[in-house]
Amino acid sequence: MAFKEYDVFVIGTGTAGKTVAYDCAAEGMKVAIADNREFGGTCSQRGCDPKKVLVGFTEAIQLSENLKGNGITSIPKIDWIDIQKFKSKFTDAVPSVTEKELKKAGISMYHQSPKFLDENTLSVEGKTVKAKKIVIATGQKPMELKIPGRDYLKISDDFFELEELPENIVFVGAGYIGMEFAHIAARCGVKVTVIEFSDRPLGPFEADIVEHLTKASEEIGIKFIFNAMVTEVEKLQKNYRVSFEVNGKTESVDTRMVFNTAGRVPSIDELDLEKGNVAFEKGGVSVNEFLQNTTNKSVYACGDVSASGSLPLTPTSSQEARVVSLNIRNGNKTKMDFPPVPSVVFTIPQVASIGMTEEEAKDRGYNYVIEYKSVPKWFNAKRVNDKIYAYKTIVDKDRDIVLGAHIIASGAGEMINLFVLAMCGKLTTKNIKAMIFAYPTWGNDIKGMV
Repeated sequence: MAFKEYDVFVIGTGTAGKTVAYDCAAEGMKVAIADNREFGGTCSQRGCDPKKVLVGFTEAIQLSENLKGNGITSIPKIDWIDIQKFKSKFTDAVPSVTEKELKKAGISMYHQSPKFLDENTLSVEGKTVKAKKIVIATGQKPMELKIPGRDYLKISDDFFELEELPENIVFVGAGYIGMEFAHIAARCGVKVTVIEFSDRPLGPFEADIVEHLTKASEEIGIKFIFNAMVTEVEKLQKNYRVSFEVNGKTESVDTRMVFNTAGRVPSIDELDLEKGNVAFEKGGVSVNEFLQNTTNKSVYACGDVSASGSLPLTPTSSQEARVVSLNIRNGNKTKMDFPPVPSVVFTIPQVASIGMTEEEAKDRGYNYVIEYKSVPKWFNAKRVNDKIYAYKTIVDKDRDIVLGAHIIASGAGEMINLFVLAMCGKLTTKNIKAMIFAYPTWGNDIKGMV
């Protein structure tokens, strides 16, 4: 049977997959790429970008709320249909533009998820293809909650396509996605309940900082049910009944809509990895320091689907794709070495973090000093009447360098980038304090945090 052969076959058209494909095609390699969804990946269509567009409207509402009575006389009204139309300007063209650019680069395209037949052979669109190198960059997908009624659960994709907002929503899970969507919905007038398995939101983040966010969330009407395990979703006449166990008792809440925001898992179950001798684990495709699969040396993995130990974020996906691209084109010479990686939750206020938490610094035996303060009286918060502004920094006493920084503030997402520079450059706290930043800016405040 006739089959096509490629130097490189990339599975996934998001940030990581496209980067590898373009680089290899530019080197004259014969490249193909495949996706079982619209080309362009999650971030640009169903993730970071459209989410940040929606957040922008809620920021305008919150700022007006803060300044009402101090020059602002009324709060803007939300038109959800118009918001969705505006959001679509950023997302609708992505698939066609992506395909046009891939075609221009001479990359063959397949619109299906391939399946491994052996270590270098795939089945896709009813065709058999062979490739010298195969790159898995399929990202992540919502984790399935294996409970009765799980088919009634909506996911993040559905939130972006809502034609109208319901009166109330239940979010199952208080991670990034659950918290960000909860804040968007609540500020648009929806009654929001968040059911979380653990005792607080955002488990990986610094507990002291998250406590401020929990308070801010409750003040805008978000109801939290912690230490609760959802056990069933039932369809009623108009609503859904979400049952959960908490403190040894079964309770329930009725809602017009319920979303599964319990987390995401590597998107690998359609690939038949076993047939390709591709090792995988809970965190995704198993890889070595070159991001090469540990059992099939023809396979590389990058982005959220790789079990590299990095955070599943778009910037880390880009970094991993660069490493995979170099190693495919030049041989395994470039190892993945992650610099400190910042993370931001785009609630209001934002929560931003980089480096170690206090607990991690303690567990690793560092000789450290903590500075933790609530500073709503600092000028940048006062000028917009923000009620919450706090930070926690962990500094290595022996070397005088920052081990971790954690901020909750309206400008936390931009401030954390300055800590990236400080930590990557191994600047001492004396170095940071000696710098001159523009004033009055949020960035200038980091000098007071170390």
